[in-house]
Amino acid sequence: MPCSNWQHFVPRNKRLFFALWPDDEVRSQLADLQTRLPQVQGNWVHPMDLHITLQFLGAVASGQQHCILHAASAVQAFSFELEINHLDFWPKPRIVWAGPEKIPKALLQLVKSFGQNLQECGFRVERRPYRPHVTLLRKTTPGLPLVLPQPVFWPVEYFVLAESVPGNGPPWYRVVESWPLS
Repeated sequence: MPCSNWQHFVPRNKRLFFALWPDDEVRSQLADLQTRLPQVQGNWVHPMDLHITLQFLGAVASGQQHCILHAASAVQAFSFELEINHLDFWPKPRIVWAGPEKIPKALLQLVKSFGQNLQECGFRVERRPYRPHVTLLRKTTPGLPLVLPQPVFWPVEYFVLAESVPGNGPPWYRVVESWPLS
């Protein structure tokens, strides 16, 4: 007898990305920062979705997922502290974001290691300069100058593979796996 829900059995592509995922204390500080933003219009990013993308992969076929996990396991990088001390607005995607004014060398090494390891899985190395940021507000136009009241210090001790899960509203993210940094 044929199954009426055949799509349930077909492996699907997953929208994946590697990211820095804040612990509860850092997440709370970033969420507090969101509430202080001048908001003329737009949507806050849900506090549980706050992160810094290391490498966006996009739609990944189930056959590639094993290679990606292997590439992540081979990443060699050290833990570091990230100082989120800058707020800004990008007009084209219409987002308000927070990030570091100075990118730690350990973070640049982590991103470089991802690029090298993921080439073996068929992904291209990103050619644009890496700009780490936490998206705080989407689809907005800031009404006032953006000022960060105080820096957020983020001890980075691990990275994650996350999946963008579609829904009725904006996407939300689910951590698939995590790896510690040395």
